[in-house]
Amino acid sequence: MKKYKSPISGHLDITIIKNEDEFEGEIDYWDNIMIHGDPEGLRSLANLLFKLADLNQSTVANLPVGAREHYHLQPKWDLSKSSVQVIVGRLDANGTGEFYNKYIAKEK
Repeated sequence: MKKYKSPISGHLDITIIKNEDEFEGEIDYWDNIMIHGDPEGLRSLANLLFKLADLNQSTVANLPVGAREHYHLQPKWDLSKSSVQVIVGRLDANGTGEFYNKYIAKEK
């Protein structure tokens, strides 16, 4: 059996912070994603993102047209035990370049 090799080296912690604030009787809620790491952990995350960005998805074996290459980063194995599970991947689909339906573009 092949031993798992994480794409993340060093230390990387990814957590969600839930926030709320009251202003003039209205309560706003929002989340912040906190990504913290030592230099090695941040560089390995950056390298993973570059690898995904530069990947020609059509060369990935068994990646169907319409699918998107992605990586699951797991607490304890890839990330700190205090992290949440993270999936990082391509927005554009293999073979079509289409984005998924729930995507809403940022304002220009």
